[in-house]
Amino acid sequence: MLLELRALEVRYGGIRAVRGIDLAVGAGELVCLIGGNGAGKTSTLKAISGLLPLAGGSLRYDGEEIADLPVYERPRRGLVMVPEGRGIFAQLTVAENLAMGAYARRDREVQADLERQYETFPRLAERRGQVAGTLSGGEQQMLAMARALMTRPRLLLLDEPSMGLAPLMVMRIFEVVRTIARQGVTILLVEQNARLALEVAARGYVMESGAITLEGDAKSLLGDARVREAYLGETAAQGEDSWSVEAQ
Repeated sequence: MLLELRALEVRYGGIRAVRGIDLAVGAGELVCLIGGNGAGKTSTLKAISGLLPLAGGSLRYDGEEIADLPVYERPRRGLVMVPEGRGIFAQLTVAENLAMGAYARRDREVQADLERQYETFPRLAERRGQVAGTLSGGEQQMLAMARALMTRPRLLLLDEPSMGLAPLMVMRIFEVVRTIARQGVTILLVEQNARLALEVAARGYVMESGAITLEGDAKSLLGDARVREAYLGETAAQGEDSWSVEAQ
């Protein structure tokens, strides 16, 4: 496994936001973590990326315990997060934001990777000289993802990539997520749109009140009555005719 969490706990003061969860992501997998607001999903990603300290448990990346690894070292080892809210540099141009993604790199492939991002995200190519803060929400999400890819990640943590986006842009973002996965990048996806997350993922975890309550392959979770009622807004009978990204 590229990423292994064992009995992982995160606290905010006296509040246990993450309650001793076990979670694993294999190299090359696209795994999703779904659940409602306040379930502990973002806290889990922040703990993995080093933005929150562990209150207990083990965090192993590529076979090594990294709980005490400084946050700035994790991207250098290929562990990169695209945060909820995108976190772009609003006063810099698109091109400058992408350059920041490659800030720690010293190899000769930076320019080739930059052109690859412009191919993957044509809108960014059209707006490479535009100040990032003036982009639409969907374009800012594309920029945040492209900037993360400029680090050449081995494990990409995506936190709510569809949040606040129009339906057509959501579909575009998820198409890109699939493309990134096909390129061999391992992805752990946190997403409130449970249907889309489970349709692009191979496996999934369901999180409630800081604990993992269900896990399994994505198709099984899509068919689970508890998931359908709690997160898809449908009963088992309705599920047969529900809208699907695969059908679009």
